[in-house]
Order: sequence, then C-alpha cells, then structure tokens
Amino acid sequence: MQKFILFFVAFYFFIPNLWAQERPFHQAGKVTDAIKLNGELSEQSWQKAPVLTGLTTTVPVEGGRPSNKTEVRILAEPKNLYIGIICYDASPNKIVSFSKLRDANLSNEDHVRIVLDPSLDGRSGYIFAINPSAARYDALVSNRGESENKNWDGVWEAKTRITSTGWQVEIKIPIQSINYKKGLTEWGFNIERRIQRRQETIRWANVKRDQWFTQTSKAGLIAGLPKFTYGLGLNVRPSLVSTHTQTGTASSAGEGSSYTLVPSLDVNQRIGSNITASVTVNTDFAETEVDSRQTNLTRFPLFFPEKRSFFLEGADIFEFGLGLRRNIIPFFSRRIGLNQGVQVPILAGGKINGRIKNTAFGGLVMATDAVTTLDIQIPKAAMGVVRVRQNVLKESTMGFIGSFGDPNGEQDSYMAGVDFTYQTTSFNNNKNFLIGVTGLYANREALHGDPSAFTFKADYPNDLWDLSFTYMHIGDAFDPSLGFVPRKGINSYRLGFVYAPRPKWPLVRQMFNEVFASYISGLDGQWQSYRVFTAPVNWRFESGDRLEANFMPTGENLSEPFEIADGVIIPAGAYQYLRYRLEVGFAAKRKLNGQVSWWFGGFYNGRLQTYELELNWNPLKILTFELSGQRNMGQLATGSFDQTLVGGRVRLNITPDLQLNSFVQYDTDSKSVGVNSRLHYIFLPLGDLFVVYNHNTVQDLQDTWQLNSSQLIIKARYTFRF
Repeated sequence: MQKFILFFVAFYFFIPNLWAQERPFHQAGKVTDAIKLNGELSEQSWQKAPVLTGLTTTVPVEGGRPSNKTEVRILAEPKNLYIGIICYDASPNKIVSFSKLRDANLSNEDHVRIVLDPSLDGRSGYIFAINPSAARYDALVSNRGESENKNWDGVWEAKTRITSTGWQVEIKIPIQSINYKKGLTEWGFNIERRIQRRQETIRWANVKRDQWFTQTSKAGLIAGLPKFTYGLGLNVRPSLVSTHTQTGTASSAGEGSSYTLVPSLDVNQRIGSNITASVTVNTDFAETEVDSRQTNLTRFPLFFPEKRSFFLEGADIFEFGLGLRRNIIPFFSRRIGLNQGVQVPILAGGKINGRIKNTAFGGLVMATDAVTTLDIQIPKAAMGVVRVRQNVLKESTMGFIGSFGDPNGEQDSYMAGVDFTYQTTSFNNNKNFLIGVTGLYANREALHGDPSAFTFKADYPNDLWDLSFTYMHIGDAFDPSLGFVPRKGINSYRLGFVYAPRPKWPLVRQMFNEVFASYISGLDGQWQSYRVFTAPVNWRFESGDRLEANFMPTGENLSEPFEIADGVIIPAGAYQYLRYRLEVGFAAKRKLNGQVSWWFGGFYNGRLQTYELELNWNPLKILTFELSGQRNMGQLATGSFDQTLVGGRVRLNITPDLQLNSFVQYDTDSKSVGVNSRLHYIFLPLGDLFVVYNHNTVQDLQDTWQLNSSQLIIKARYTFRF
C-alpha cells in the first residue's frame, strides 16, 4: 500500500503538465428584457445576442459541412442561463420526433444536446438534451466523460417550436440547479445536433470521432459570464405521501388493508457555489420506478441500478476506479434502504458533496429503522461513506473512498480504498489513452480470508481502434457491506479488441470487428471460467439498421453444483461449449422499431436457446407502446427448463409535463404478474404530483390467480427556493 501511495505522489508532484490546447469560445449576451419561454426567441435580448454558427459534422464525415444550418445564442443573468437554438431544416415535415417523456432515449430522434462544465475542471459536468417535441433529458458527466449518469434529474425548463424553416428551442437553466465554481467568467460548453433521417451528427467543438462529446476537457468555452448568485442557496422540499395497501396470500387465507399518511422532508443548503449539504427526514421514494425483472442463468447475483433521487445528486463524485464495471462497486447506494428484498425505512440522513479548487469530495450518513416480520429481522443501522478525488496533471485523478456500517448491523464493518486514473485525450496527438489502478480493503467481523482487491486497466478507446486490458484480484473475503461484488476469490484477466472501419460502401456506415476474451481463476490458480466473445459481423447501415453475428467459446469449471432452474441442477465439473448469436436491429427513426436476438448452441452438459425481443411502436407523438420479452429453453443432461419473461409498457405523454406510464411484467419462475402505473404531473417547475398504482397477483398450485398485494400511492411535493 505504501508503494501504491508513493506512486500517486510521484505523479502529482513530479510529472509536469505538458499538454495545452486552444479551445473555441463564444461570448454570452446580456438579458436586457424579460424572457418569455415559448420557443420563439423573439425578445430583444435574443436579437442582440452574439450568434454561434460554425458547427461541423462528426458523422458521417469528420469535419464536414452540415446539411442544414444551426444557430446558437446564449444569454446570462445572475440567476439564470438561457440557451436559444435555431435548427434549420429544409424539410421540416421529415423531422424525426416522437418522444415527450422526461429522460427518454433521444439518440434515435432529432435532438440537440448540450454539455456544461461550470467548474471548468475538464472532468465533470452536466448534460441537457431536448427534441422537437420538447422531451427533456438530463444527466451528469460520468467517468471523466466516457459515460453519463442519466438517472440524475435537475430543475430546468425548455420550450420548442416547429416552423416552416425547421425547429427551435429555448432553454432556461436556473443557477441554483447546478454547482459551479465561484468567480469564473468562462464555463466549458459544447453543443451537438442530431439529424436522424440523415444519420448526421454535428458539433461545435471536439468534432473528432475518437473523443466523446461529453469529454468536457475538449469542450469550448462560454465567455463573458456575469457574477452568478443563487440567493440564500436554500431548498426546502416537503412531501406528503398517502398510501393505501391491500394484501392477501396465495391461498386467500387472510387479507388485510392499511392506510398511511406520511410527511417527509428534504433540505438542501449551498455552502458556497460549488458545495451542497443535504438533509433528509423520513425519506420516501414512492415516485421511483420499479425495477425491470431479469432472468438469471448464472450462479452470481444480478445488478439493478440506483434510481432514487436523493442518492443520485452528486453521484458522479462517488464513482471509483477505471473499468471496474459491475465487478466491483465499492459504494453501492442500493444497500441502504433495500435489504433482503424488502424496503427498510430511512429515518434520516445527511449528505455533503462539492468541489473546492481541484478537489471533489462527498460524504453520506444514513440511519435506517428496524424491520421485523415472520421471515425477516433487520435491526436499526447507521451507515456512511466518504469520497475524496483530487484532479492531477491535465485530465487525471487520484482519490480515496471509505465506508462504515452494515445494513444488517454486523460489527466492525468498514472499507477503504485508493484509486488513480491517468487520462489523456492528446495521446499520439489526438487519441484517448487511460491507465487506472486501484487498491481496496474490506473488514467485517464475520469475514475470514483475503479481504483485499487490486485492479489495473489500460485502455485505448478510439473510433477506429479500441483496445483494452484489465486485471482484477478480488479476495475471497472482500465483501464490503455497502458495496456490490458479485464474484469473490478470483483473479480475472480481460482483453478487448475492436477494429471499426468505415468502408466506402453505399449501404454500410461502419463495421465493428470485435473480440473480448476473459479468463478467471481462483486464488489457488485453478481455472474457473473463460469466455471469448467474437463479432465477425457487426454492421451499422446508412439506414440506421444493424446486423450482428457472434460466436462465443465458453468454459465453466464448477467446484460445486448449482441449481440453474427449479429442480434442474448442474453437477460440479468442467464444461466447455460454444454459443452463437444472431441479432437484427431496426432503426429507431421508424414508428415501429426494435431488435431481435437469438442465442443458441451448447450450454454446460446440454443445449440452450434464448430468444430476446425489444419492440417499440410510436403510432402518435403522445403514445408509445413498448414490448420486451425473453425465453430460455434449456435441455440439459440433468433436466430441462423453460423460462419466459414478458414486459409491456404503455406511455401516454400528453405534454412533457404530464405523463402516464403503465408497466406490466410476468415471468414463469415466480408465476406472478406485476403492474406499475405511474402518473407524473409537473404542475410547476418546482412542483410535482405523483399517482402510483401497484398491483401484484400470483398463481397458486391449483393455477388460480390470487391477490398478493395492491397499493395506491399519492405523493405531492414542492420545492421552496430561497
């Protein structure tokens, strides 16, 4: 560990900043009259504002001339930032736009996307996107720009208009909705426009395909910003939740109903422009969408993402390491308030997160109540985590993470770790290159064995070539109470190779030739698993459609048997087999789109076929139907199984601020049908109303459907800003 820390210090103090880049900039205009948000850009302030043009294509030609012109204007006043965009289009009747849902996937529609770096650190930022139907999407820049956390939701407004010459949008971002570095007169800024029917993407800055739009270190600059103010910086958000619950048993031996009316409170206070402290009391997450069910054909637990708003604020600061993916998540906030498949009441909690100069930091403390049922006993618990990340060199970071407490009240529970990520977007002049190393240690009274974890990754993620190597050592006793580590006691090696040329063919846009090889051994050196995923065919067509064919040699060496399905047990032993897949994707620019996959071939001591379907139908701009399904048909030496999982969703998006979604799921393993209907009405920018109805029925041994539970929840909340 000492050598590890000395390695960090050497990088921080002795390696100079050798890279410099010239960033384009645009002058912000001043607000001289009241801005009425209606998508027209008719006020004098807009007319006088400097106009940003000069966008160039990234796709299909790097640095090419766009098919249609785009104009951008920016206005700033002490409490708000306004962005006005005119997207000219010679054929406005061909604009692709069908979503009105908040946080919809807009990548398959016409849209504009904006990234802001209010801290000007080149590693973090905010993403805002909108389509011609005024569907809003927002996210946090994640993993230094390599990805984004779309579960974050901020308070902002936008209006659009489709005209005879294209479409245009007005965006208003309150300064109090984001953290920013005080005293800056320039922010990182970039804009990207997608013209879907032409499969065309254009940007202002960072037009290189090798680099991601969300890399704020390559963004341009907004200049001439005023001295922003957020007032007192106090946000008080009370909520009132009314819940009626009806329960029953599969045999209908007993039924019961209950009613509760519970208040909750969230308070946020800015401590400076770039630091936020939050307190939550009697926390409620009634508005959170339910998880999509998954089938599991492995012997390891499944991953479900965090969706609760309190934990998502500042979530980018708590990210740790490079390339750990879902193999090691040192702090996994779903461990708090969710335990053994039940909700655990959160009594109170506090959080602080922000940035001071080149240091990002976050801290979280939560207290949960006891839960006692016939089958489960969970004690009261107090838990917390702290994260510090220091910016070093030009684009790199080093940091520390630590946690304490256990959801089940186990003693002496803590975890500590350090990470360093070297990143440059200037390797070999303009390529991405990253190296990441981490070290972690976990402790708990019941843990015995190797409590450590170490990882290393080297990554060259670029448009034509994407090469990577990852090594992980995960001890058999590395099991942090607030983390997610699905597989322990291993040494893992993973090699990735992608060659993605763009042939000058009339139909094919890009070809992805892929090989991902992984090998996992136990701490004793005995092999446990290997997998070689190959894609000799993975073509993206000019139409937006996609065709892929894969074959995957696989090996599993089981030290003990495991039950893969009800009554079907795979014995211990070594298994080697070949899997194949055919997949077709249909471009989302069509009203009917989706993808179909067929996995087939060997599986342990038999064969397995898996059919997967994702289908979306958009008959109207306000109405969307989604269908997903998976069927596993296995024939093994020890038995056969047939698993089916079906989900259907109806989205009625009356306006961007009034939406009704209904989600139905059924699977043959649990023999249950779950319905989650959710109405969300944003009656004011700071006010929400949720009406949620959950209904679950199960099929008993006599194939009779019985009520398991039904629940009607009404939640109203409003944020008071001071």
